Amino acid sequence: MSTSKPFLKAGHAPTLFAAFLYFSFSCCIWVLNGAMAPFITEAYHLSPAQKGLMLSIPIFAGALMRFPLGILAQYIGRKNATLVEMGMIAMAMLFGYFVVDSFNSLLAMGVLLGIAGASFGVALSLGSGSFPPQHKGLAMGLVGAGNVGTAVSVLLAPPLALKFGWQTVYGLAAVAISIPMLVMIVFAKEPSDVNAHASFREHIACLFEKDGWSFSLIYGITFGGFIGLTTFLPSYYYDQFGVSKVQAGQLTMLAAFMGATLRVFGGWISDRWGGINTLTAVLVIVIVSLVLCGLSTQSLIATTLLLMLCFSALGAGNGALFQLVPLRWPLSTAVAGSMIGEIGALGGGLVPNAMGLSKQNLGTYAGGFYLFAGLAVCVLVMMRVMQLRWTRTWAEKGGRARTLGTPGRALSSASTRTGRRRVA
Repeated sequence: MSTSKPFLKAGHAPTLFAAFLYFSFSCCIWVLNGAMAPFITEAYHLSPAQKGLMLSIPIFAGALMRFPLGILAQYIGRKNATLVEMGMIAMAMLFGYFVVDSFNSLLAMGVLLGIAGASFGVALSLGSGSFPPQHKGLAMGLVGAGNVGTAVSVLLAPPLALKFGWQTVYGLAAVAISIPMLVMIVFAKEPSDVNAHASFREHIACLFEKDGWSFSLIYGITFGGFIGLTTFLPSYYYDQFGVSKVQAGQLTMLAAFMGATLRVFGGWISDRWGGINTLTAVLVIVIVSLVLCGLSTQSLIATTLLLMLCFSALGAGNGALFQLVPLRWPLSTAVAGSMIGEIGALGGGLVPNAMGLSKQNLGTYAGGFYLFAGLAVCVLVMMRVMQLRWTRTWAEKGGRARTLGTPGRALSSASTRTGRRRVA
């Protein structure tokens, strides 16, 4: 309690809460097709490959829409941008309720669901904008914990679909989005920080640096794995183990909840142990648990426990990565984090496709687990090679923040040089 009061007083707590609620509802709606996939598959008799395509489109669309929403926020403000987006989400849900009646219209609905997935960068920037630099990491972590909305979705959507029909869930979501809209209108205020105002060149600058791509690839495993697996697991549980549609959602919720809640812990432990050390442990756990998931496709209990472990690591990895972002880009944290979040999220779209194609062509989902584990191995090797330079320039050993005067000055100079390279 004694530590939370100074933190909350340091910024605008109502805006932080509004941003968290907005991001939670957005994540909930973003994965609706995944939560209801067993119902949709049954209605349209989808093949495994079709199912993978259906589930990947909202992820790809959400990642690609993050940048346009960020640009919109530059012109009308972050608070107003969230209200515009939530209005568009409501219209998208009405499209699902009134129009979706075929596989093709379902794919179009997937693109519209991507509107909800665009909320990441604006939500984090809005929630942390009024907090000073020493508290921005925690503020971003708390808003990022809105990933818990994915767990709410897979828990609530299946029983609602069972009782009222899966298309009705879209209609209910159209009404529900009014809750965060009202909270945003009444309680949130536009932050006055200057980091929100960045040019197009500044937004894409980190993509012209090796570190920008390195961070994006890591996030493609941690967050991409989280959102991709969350989207596909209801179908996996239903197809592989023959559980009911509602039980499939409940089992998925166990894993998704672990990933969402441990995001804050990942940032906290990284401050003490170092983000590089934390990410190393995270990737090793992810690799081992995914391989074991592929080997235990006949055991529901083992699979559930392994996925809970995997998601715990993925969630902690998301927090650990964003502990490193302010160290590497101290003068443009929000801009770099937004672009890394966009590119990294694209990795999530690979998971449903890999799982669906593995089942259709190999007769088993194990190949999808092995493929993603192999990608995690590649990213782990890449990170361990890159960290040799990272710990000589902008971070202490293990990825901790530099605290001494001289290294701090060196970091500031390095950041200045980076800034010059970006605008050259």
